[in-house]
Amino acid sequence: MKKLSARRRHPLAAVVVLLLALAATGGLYAAFAPAGKAQADETAQSLAIDEGKKLYSVGCASCHGSGGQGTTDGPSLVGVGSAAVDFQVGTGRMPAQQPGPQVPKKKVIYTQVEIDQLAAYVASLGAGPITPTKSQVDPSGADVAKGGDLFRTNCAQCHNFTGEGGALTNGKYAPSLEGVSPKHIYEAMQTGPQSMPSFPDSTMPEQEKKDIIAYIKTVNGDESETPGGLALGGLGPVSEGLFGWIFGLGGLIAIAVWVAAHTAKAKKS
Repeated sequence: MKKLSARRRHPLAAVVVLLLALAATGGLYAAFAPAGKAQADETAQSLAIDEGKKLYSVGCASCHGSGGQGTTDGPSLVGVGSAAVDFQVGTGRMPAQQPGPQVPKKKVIYTQVEIDQLAAYVASLGAGPITPTKSQVDPSGADVAKGGDLFRTNCAQCHNFTGEGGALTNGKYAPSLEGVSPKHIYEAMQTGPQSMPSFPDSTMPEQEKKDIIAYIKTVNGDESETPGGLALGGLGPVSEGLFGWIFGLGGLIAIAVWVAAHTAKAKKS
């Protein structure tokens, strides 16, 4: 009887066993759950790449090559990243209708899901700029004044100080930024499409990109006013000066001719 009483369990033994069981369960979850999630993400990414490859073979390979290596009709896509695909295809510039000095923006023919799949496949060919998240392109709380300074320093030479766009050399042009989504503006700064230079985060940090987006959104917004009156499209002093010379000086010449003609008639009579 003494031996049996000596082996009797402590009242807290059951609690200790339960805590150990819970700890073991938590350890197993910590060990296996992240791996399962990572495996699921990897599977979804692989499926996206496979579907993107199919879309690429139909709509892109004829110009960019079967493996994205590029041809005489299109540049290599190795290393351009998902951001370049999302910009070019998401704005309708790609697939291109025909070769030319610059591919214009047009109607988008792919859904966003298909664009994401194409971007996943092209990104798998080589590391490059990644499609930004919503938080990265959200201009809320950005410094509009600083964005204006940055825009005038880095962008206004081509896009004009209000983002209305302008002509470049050899048939190229800087497109208007009015109505362009913040994501596509951010991606354009990331990737430098066509004649535009690229501004990676090492050159222009994420916050400065947000400031520029906020400036463009503000200056082209409905609440923005033009105190000077007719802005002539906001194309700057060249177009406004030309307008003055043609219509202003032309009008003065027409008035002078009219006055002279009527004065001569008066003298004859």
